[in-house]
Amino acid sequence: MVVAISSVGLVAKPRLHGSPVPERSRGGSDRSHGIYACDVSEPDTGAAREGELQAFRRAAHALVDGVANQLAALPSRPVWQPLPDALREQLVDLPLPERAATLDDLVATALRDVLPHAMGNGHPAFFGWVNPPPSPAAVVASLAAAAMNPSVVAGDHADVHLERAVVRWLAELVGFPHAPGAGLLTSGASAATIVCFAGARGRALAEVGRDVRRDGLTGAPQLVAYVPAEAHSCVRRALELLGLGSGAMHEVPLDGGRLDAAALRASIAADRASGAVPALLVGSAGTVNAGVIDPLDALADVATAEGLWFHVDGAYGAFGVLDPAIAARFRGMERADSLTLDPHKWLGVPVDAGCALVRRSDDLRDAFSLIPPYLRQDASAPVGTFAEYGFEQTRPFRALKTWATIAARGRAGIAAQVARANGLARELATLVEREPELELASAPETSIVAFRARPAGCPPSRLDDVNRALPEAVQARGRVFVTGTVFGGRETLRACILHPDTGSDHLATLVAEVVTTARTLAATG
Repeated sequence: MVVAISSVGLVAKPRLHGSPVPERSRGGSDRSHGIYACDVSEPDTGAAREGELQAFRRAAHALVDGVANQLAALPSRPVWQPLPDALREQLVDLPLPERAATLDDLVATALRDVLPHAMGNGHPAFFGWVNPPPSPAAVVASLAAAAMNPSVVAGDHADVHLERAVVRWLAELVGFPHAPGAGLLTSGASAATIVCFAGARGRALAEVGRDVRRDGLTGAPQLVAYVPAEAHSCVRRALELLGLGSGAMHEVPLDGGRLDAAALRASIAADRASGAVPALLVGSAGTVNAGVIDPLDALADVATAEGLWFHVDGAYGAFGVLDPAIAARFRGMERADSLTLDPHKWLGVPVDAGCALVRRSDDLRDAFSLIPPYLRQDASAPVGTFAEYGFEQTRPFRALKTWATIAARGRAGIAAQVARANGLARELATLVEREPELELASAPETSIVAFRARPAGCPPSRLDDVNRALPEAVQARGRVFVTGTVFGGRETLRACILHPDTGSDHLATLVAEVVTTARTLAATG
């Protein structure tokens, strides 16, 4: 095949094997047609393509069987174990391959050297951080999403429309008002927080006559954000990245879960008097340390009265609103200007899957929309492309696995799972209170339990050292996995219950392992 390249495009000119290429002038042009001709190879077709698909089918079936076997065996294995030294070294020092491996070899390596050595969150006795097991429906859906491999920005293809539906579903699950375009999926709540705060920053500066996208922050008044002490670190990072700086954070006066509204409003007034611009008020629908729900309705009252953007961090806890026993604690969340969610936490969507929801879509569009000529698409659509509402231009197909997770359980199934996890947290708190060598750090409001060890005979001066060392020591034993934090100024253990298969027996094992390990640490210190 000769492909002739002319000023009007590609012109295919068939010729038999061995037939001459048309005579060219000294400059290389075809004298008779004013075009250039070159040989190109034929695309792989027929038998080669069929063989490739057969290899894919065979390898994919083997991988699915291996994954299913791994999931089935997880409960009978240690929750977590360190990698063998030789395997760790092998993985770190893998040489760049010169020649291709077969799909069968790749699957065999993944099943042997990678899959068995996970972080442990697939086990029902895993209580670390906020990491659930993956939803089986989403694991399957992830294969289909990878096979499509779209960039989910715009166009009339299924991934774009499905993301709009999934964002609406998430808003409906937590009772947040939603209009088309007023939200998008992100890599997680850290990214979603940056998206939401960019909208808040732009609106606050526009109200004082500043265009932050044109002028930047040079010469702009200092924006102030009012943030509770227990807010997630992503709040500070977003403020730093957006140029407000961590110095813009003023603490929200909370005491025992109650807001001192008068003190907060006095702080806002003082900041205004100094020439600063109060811009943002943050609340949490479930803190990461202890799962505490801030007084959202009271915070919303202050935000409304003072004209502040009210942001709720619901990354972990917002889905707790589905539990009738605690739903009233979330009152005020629906009044927020923005809400962040992490479907890859309580829902079990495989990482990554976050969500930014806003009350006014134009706040995000004003902050991010930039459409160069080479990216024009759907110009007449009433809702902009996803790239106009966030900072990602190339976006993965996160919606399919999120859709599959929600659809496989339905609202009722998700609500039951959330309520069950919260109930198990209360059960664990009771076990902690009954054990003389443990103490509860905070009564659980959601599915996180914060507690401490106090081994018999251990001097009070050593308790922080014991509790600091305790999580890793428990993890190394392999029967349960728990992590630590600092809460109320003291070293604390925190157990987060998200696994659908976690039961009372796992809670009892957790308590026994913590008590036994703490005694050992106290005795050997």
